Amino acid sequence: MLPRVLIVGVSTRGLAESAARAGYRVVAVDSFGDLDLRACADAVSIARTAEENRFSVRAALHAVRAVPCDVATYVASFENHPDAVRALARRAPLWGNPPAVLRRVRDPVRLARALVAGGIPAPAVRLSAPRRARSATRWLVKPRASGGGSGIVPWRGRRVAAGSYLQQRIAGVPGSILFAADGRHAVTLGVSRLLSGDGAFGASGFRYCGNILCGVAPGVRHLADRITDTVTRAFKLRGVNGIDFVARGGVPYPVEVNPRYTAALELVERAHGLSIFETHARACAGVLPASLPPGDAAAVGAVGKAIVYAKRTIVIGDTHAWLEDDSVRDIPAPGQRIARGHPVCTVFARGPDQAACYAALVRRADAVYRQITAGTARERRIA
Repeated sequence: MLPRVLIVGVSTRGLAESAARAGYRVVAVDSFGDLDLRACADAVSIARTAEENRFSVRAALHAVRAVPCDVATYVASFENHPDAVRALARRAPLWGNPPAVLRRVRDPVRLARALVAGGIPAPAVRLSAPRRARSATRWLVKPRASGGGSGIVPWRGRRVAAGSYLQQRIAGVPGSILFAADGRHAVTLGVSRLLSGDGAFGASGFRYCGNILCGVAPGVRHLADRITDTVTRAFKLRGVNGIDFVARGGVPYPVEVNPRYTAALELVERAHGLSIFETHARACAGVLPASLPPGDAAAVGAVGKAIVYAKRTIVIGDTHAWLEDDSVRDIPAPGQRIARGHPVCTVFARGPDQAACYAALVRRADAVYRQITAGTARERRIA
């Protein structure tokens, strides 16, 4: 019998579904406890703060004490809390990057140095404001412990607060490299376009709101392989991971490593049928999958996902029918109140290319907005 797996983090549904499809029994602790997570897990606990109604690492660690499990793994945002990962590892054998690796790879200065040492173009990083505030270089202020683009703003020449850093702003197309690693070597699983701050999905600023995965040219794949190999060797990464980048002139500039399961990885599972959880488990044990072919973008097509954020505060109607719809996931429970700017659900779409896939995602998101607006109107009439 396969082990019972504890999955903990802000949103566990994607990895939990992958584990359940692979035959594992799943227990999950996350921020939402959505209907589709409950449908695939043996048990689900919700870990949120009472004051801000946000995911709490402390509450999650408290919840896992009573959870029976054989192994443990994590998703965002545990990579920002190495001590919490250490506590999780005391609870059960850990499938994922250990605390020491997290501390190194999440250090922006160490990452930039490792990339440059490996011959990889990388944005400059500073821990304090430059002396010449009128320099031609444009900067972003980034929190050290954040995720999904939260807290990232253009630098306006002010002092850099503790817990933040400056990163050179690269103009280009954002994306992510998805890969599996065994501590020494890496296998690229895909390269996706990253969606952020898109008003069509209720997002703004640098906030993450989805990915589109399609075939890539061999030259792009070669660059992705160089980046994943360099980062894996430098930091001894294990399991499935992601690297966010900005492509300028066809050259990817890595900006951040996500040393854990990332939201874009379920697109690889949808596109290629590769079990991401099984890939993660095997990679942690030192066994990597065969390299996926780059594929011609026109022949492969594109598969995408988008997070639909509430454009105003809403009350969710009956969503049980959504469970039968493969184009929607992270399904909130009926009667749930979702504040403006918070995620409602995730939608999926396919298309012959990235543009068509994006247009299909927008249409699917529009359908969700129409449905939840009608549901909220009904709730008001009933009240």
